[in-house]
Amino acid sequence: MISSAVKKETISGFGTNEADTGSSEVQVALLTARINELSEHFKSHAKDHHSRRGLLKLVSQRRRLLKYLRRIRPEAYQALIERLGLRR
Repeated sequence: MISSAVKKETISGFGTNEADTGSSEVQVALLTARINELSEHFKSHAKDHHSRRGLLKLVSQRRRLLKYLRRIRPEAYQALIERLGLRR
């Protein structure tokens, strides 16, 4: 789980204001932070298959949000994936 300080920093960096926690950009950024943290976890806990299922669910949710964002606002999608360093 990501710390509240990292969460607030992510929200302020990707949201339109401090209370913007529901926009697609913020949600994708928070999911990316959680995915990166879990990926580090698996480097030392390779047999933790229960958490791996959670990771796969997070990746799928992020993929769906990115697909929605690409359809609705392609310029925001492009800026977001460049800013997060995603491979798309």
